[in-house]
This record gives sequence, structure tokens and C-alpha cells, in this order.
Amino acid sequence: MSPRPLDRDQVLAALDAVRDPKSGQGLAAAGLVQGLVVVGDRVGFALEVSPREAAAYAPVRDAAEAALKALPGVTRVSVVLTAEAVQKPARRTVILSPQAAEQNRPKAPVPTDRPAHVRRVLAVASGKGGVGKSTVAANLAAALAARGLSVGVLDADVYGPSMPTMLGVTGKPEFVDGAMEPHLAHGLKIMSMGLLAGADDAMVWRGPMASQAITQMLTQTRWGTETQPLDVLVVDLPPGTGDVQLTLIQKTPLDGAVIVSTPQEVALADARRAHTLFQKVKVPTLGLIENMSGPVFGSGGAKAEAERLGVPFLGDLPLDAGLREAGDAGRPLVSADPDGEVARRFAVVAARVADVLGV
Repeated sequence: MSPRPLDRDQVLAALDAVRDPKSGQGLAAAGLVQGLVVVGDRVGFALEVSPREAAAYAPVRDAAEAALKALPGVTRVSVVLTAEAVQKPARRTVILSPQAAEQNRPKAPVPTDRPAHVRRVLAVASGKGGVGKSTVAANLAAALAARGLSVGVLDADVYGPSMPTMLGVTGKPEFVDGAMEPHLAHGLKIMSMGLLAGADDAMVWRGPMASQAITQMLTQTRWGTETQPLDVLVVDLPPGTGDVQLTLIQKTPLDGAVIVSTPQEVALADARRAHTLFQKVKVPTLGLIENMSGPVFGSGGAKAEAERLGVPFLGDLPLDAGLREAGDAGRPLVSADPDGEVARRFAVVAARVADVLGV
């Protein structure tokens, strides 16, 4: 006989069995459970505390995960410890005239300060999934590091984080003095949703929860220090032009975006949409990269598209089995085979990007 479907009351009762060390109440009663989602055999929520209490609540997060995994029928649990102090405005009702409504229409997001001790923020984007954007982001970051730069990688694909696999890192980050310590591998500082949650967990979140997770990883990770700042933070964006992209643009000034596409028109059409998004929010497109170039998908499409858009063409990368094998093994091909043809092409792209960024 299969177990009964989970309901919210059952989940909340399990979370109330875990005590908040500050108030002594259960987590739900203390108001620490935010964005609870219960779907089939999956449960996810954010444990929201103040930044200075983040380290103390790491064991509480682990206890909450254990309590949920002990529930009959639960196979996937995602508990994300968020440490962002947010002051919620008081509710009020305002009746606007049509003219006032037009004047009060939301404007393009205005960036806040960049992450502490980060000199440049570079977005790697694509309008379409499946074009190898994350592979390009990982190897481009490694190629920038090979130039002697201090480089970080933020995996902003909340729903499908791939950097932990591609860069060979596992385990939750440590909280030290209210900030998360990024993982270190291949000369890169790495943060990903795949590290905050389990590798196989499905993020059953709506847009606001995904945006909050991006904000936490962006602003509460110790990317650099005053004496050793990070030269470049490479942000691997999810495909598309949705909540995560807008959150990133709103939270930090982007110094530029690199758009990855395959030579096919179906991918180039989405690359155009990504470029249009960055134009609207006044983020410079540093150029297009053609990935998987060669006999299978053709070649030259991204170069021609870059000319049409009036942006630089940064280079083409072949469809190469070594790239896939290195990514599956948790090591960028730029690091695994630094003298190979693919690494040399990434070195050219990295040099062009570094020159434009001024690093």
C-alpha cells in the first residue's frame, strides 16, 4: 500500500518539532519557514534568518532536512538557509488615476552596489538552453584564471545547476561571520544552488524564491577581501530572459554580458532576444561566442549575427568530445589540456573579454 500524499500540516508539524534556538519555538511557529512548497514526494522551503545568525542556524537547517526526510513518502528535500534582512513595507491601498498609473508604472531595475570586493561582474548568457553555455562559462572562467586573474563563478541556474558537476565540487558551504565561503577548485571560487541544496534535489520554487536564492549567493558569498579582491565574477545565467536575469541586473551593476549560441537560426533567434534584454537594461553585450561549430551544426552563423547586431564576435569553439568528457569528470578542458586546440581558442576569447573589462 502506497503512503498517503503529504499535506502542508504534516510538514509544518515536522518542522515545529525542530526548535528555533533563539525563541525556543518550533521553526514554523517562529516564522522561520518561508516559501514552503509541498509537491508529491518533494518538500522545499527557505529558512530565513538575519545575516549575523547564519552560522548558528546551519545545524538547524540540517535538523530540518533530517526531520523532513523522515516523513513517510518524502524522497526529495531542499532546505536553503537564507540570511537577508528584509524590512517589509506596511500595506496600504492607493487608488490611482489612469494618468498616475502610467507615471507609476515600474521602471527598469536600478542596480544596487556590486558584491563586496569584486572588481568586475560578467554574465554568460544564452536565449536558448542546450547550446553549451555552462560549459563555455566554466572554461572561460578557467581561461581568465590562467591569465593570472582572481576569478569566481556564480552558478545562477537555480533550477538546473551544473557547475558542481563541471567543476568537481560538492558539499554545503561554510558560514563564517555571516558570509558563505565559496568552494575552491581549478583556481576558481565557486558558488551554486547545487551546493546549497542536494545534487539531485528539484527546486520546486516560484520566481520570488529563486530570486531570493540568487540574491543570497551574490551578496552573501565572501568572493574577495579588501586586500585580495576578486578580479572577475563570472555568472552563469539560466537560459531565457526571466526572473533570474532581472534579479541579477537589479542587484548588481553588470560590466558586460557574453552571449553563447550555436550556429543554427533557432538558437541565433534566442540570442537576439538575450541581446535585446541587455540593451533595454543598459548592460553592454561584449560579444557573441559560437559554440559547437563544425560539420554537425554548421559554422559562421554567430559571426554573421554579431555583425548584424553590431557587437564583437569573440570566437568559435568546435563541437568537441573532450569538452563534454572533461565537464563530466569535473575539470574544465582548459585546465585538463591547457596546450590543446580548444584551450587555445578559449585563451583568445578570454584575452578579448579581459581587454574589454579592463582587467
